[in-house]
Amino acid sequence: MNPHEDGPKRVVEAVLVKVLTHRRDDRGMTLESYASRCVRRGEVHELLTTDHEYTDPRMDRVSFLGFAEVTTAGVLDRGDEVLAGDRVIGTVLGFDACHFPNHYNILIRRDTPVTGPELGLTPEAAISFRQARGS
Repeated sequence: MNPHEDGPKRVVEAVLVKVLTHRRDDRGMTLESYASRCVRRGEVHELLTTDHEYTDPRMDRVSFLGFAEVTTAGVLDRGDEVLAGDRVIGTVLGFDACHFPNHYNILIRRDTPVTGPELGLTPEAAISFRQARGS
């Protein structure tokens, strides 16, 4: 993010509608070149975790958290913190659009990829995306 273009923003809120339990080591996702995406209230997007870096050409190692419905629209930026309840679970790495316009795959960077059950996620769990501190 360019610090001269990145002003304060609202927290984007969502609620988990389906927990996913699987992982892949050969998924082959690619990140969109865009550092941000707008999301609308009512949209449903897929959340995945990965230990890949933004510069990796393919996102093969992914673990699936679930699908979340956006309840408060806003802008998601690369580097935003992703929370389940009050727990930070990682940061937005980027967006894969292989299923768009149905949904985005929102890749969340963390040291060790985890699935929804490994984080104790359940349907109706609160998910939020907030601007990284210092941004």
